[in-house]
Amino acid sequence: MVEEGKPAPDFELTSDAGERIRLSSLRGKPVVLYFYPKDDTPGCTTQACGIRDAWSEFEATGAVVLGVSPDDEESHVQFKQKFGLPFTLLADPDHKVADEYGVWGELHFDGKSVPGVKRSTFVIDSDGNVAKVMREVNPNLHAADVLAALGH
Repeated sequence: MVEEGKPAPDFELTSDAGERIRLSSLRGKPVVLYFYPKDDTPGCTTQACGIRDAWSEFEATGAVVLGVSPDDEESHVQFKQKFGLPFTLLADPDHKVADEYGVWGELHFDGKSVPGVKRSTFVIDSDGNVAKVMREVNPNLHAADVLAALGH
């Protein structure tokens, strides 16, 4: 289980731009690593657009924002374009990183349980340590909660 004050598990995933992004290569800047279930669904869109709408505030913190879901790169490209998202989306189709961060599990929709990513955010400090763990994130409050965690 990923814990506050401990080093964030390193990983490398492919971005919506087709680049390989390694978490450890971002040291020196805070990182907002947020996991969400699926591109272009109501809660995930609300969450992503909240960050987009507060983008100047995120930029002021110097943080790198990375959204992670099991969707592939092409899905991420479409999601970013449709909603004008200014941050990087990472593809975790085999949910290896979601597993490592403890956010893969049973989701409950319409009385059914399905496997998926639990909406969670990890604020990682510039030294690569987990500064804040946010589980069961509310999409409507996410951007403000993350900015508060970044001290903004």
